[in-house]
Amino acid sequence: MTNIDIQMTQEPKAKPDATRLGFGRHFTDHMLIMDYNADKGWHDARVVPHAPIPLSPASPALHYALEIFEGLKCYKNADGGLQLFRPKDNFLRLNRSAKRLGIPAPDIESCMDCLRALLKIDGHWTPDLPGTSLYIRPLIIASDARLGLHTPKEFLFIIILSPVGTYYASGFAPVDIFVEDQDVRAVRGGLGEAKTGANYAAAMRASARAEEQGFSQVLWLDGVERKYIEEVGAMNVFFAYGDDLYTPPLNGSILPGITRDSVIRLARHFGKKVFEERMDIDRVLADIRGGKLTEAFGAGTAAVIAPLGKLRYKGEDFVPGDGKTGPVAQFYYKALYGIQTGSAEDPMGWVTRLD
Repeated sequence: MTNIDIQMTQEPKAKPDATRLGFGRHFTDHMLIMDYNADKGWHDARVVPHAPIPLSPASPALHYALEIFEGLKCYKNADGGLQLFRPKDNFLRLNRSAKRLGIPAPDIESCMDCLRALLKIDGHWTPDLPGTSLYIRPLIIASDARLGLHTPKEFLFIIILSPVGTYYASGFAPVDIFVEDQDVRAVRGGLGEAKTGANYAAAMRASARAEEQGFSQVLWLDGVERKYIEEVGAMNVFFAYGDDLYTPPLNGSILPGITRDSVIRLARHFGKKVFEERMDIDRVLADIRGGKLTEAFGAGTAAVIAPLGKLRYKGEDFVPGDGKTGPVAQFYYKALYGIQTGSAEDPMGWVTRLD
């Protein structure tokens, strides 16, 4: 068991209106911090009041994007208890990202101890309205006070909490997608499969162009041939041909989404077919136009399941099905959200209930 020091705030905040949360705008009273240095390893875990952190302007996190992060959620179930969805899988992925960036990986059980300690204090911030949750953001940043490309000796592990509503303002209505054909986000051997800020920074220019045209997200193509679908900015993507699901394979440039994996495993649990195949954008759009492809949706922690509406590619619009939220997206949203909130059975053993 990790020894964790507790420093309670003397100025607790008023909780925000649960009907107007948005996403990532509000934060709880406390956060967790743990230090690393090359001599002592990970040490001095502590819960402290949520506040700005002191960081040298020479930090490699600021100059060389040496940081990684995760995203998971805490839900309030019908009996008022709290539960987490696949938390150890998030910390396993954090460690895989750490390995890719040369960051020392914290012990997974220590991460769980830290999260439990923080939620024991701030878990009461978890909202209980439909579609709401307590978003959990663990991150690791290099904190050395030294410039130059070198192997850092000091890091910070931090967890912050944010009560959130739906990720998209439209809720569960379809979101329109801009297919990017100019910029490249990631290539195999790069950082695409790591959850690190550099991936998202690479997407910002295209995201701005998409927003200017009224689109919610960017759909990325592969960085070599620029013809194979990879993922949406904040989600992995699925395409439905009737009940059959197709999704791009994990090839080293796509984030291995935990929600993606959950959809695949649930589909197979329910006897549905799932194909992980390279998907040519021209073929997919032709199948939309011909009516073979009946639905498209994204899958990610923030949105859970997000139906995709209009796809714009090279100035032309393509709409899967009738442009409305379809039965396949509804099925997986209901199945996943039911498990996450405790309103449905958990046949996969994914839920961790908190005492």
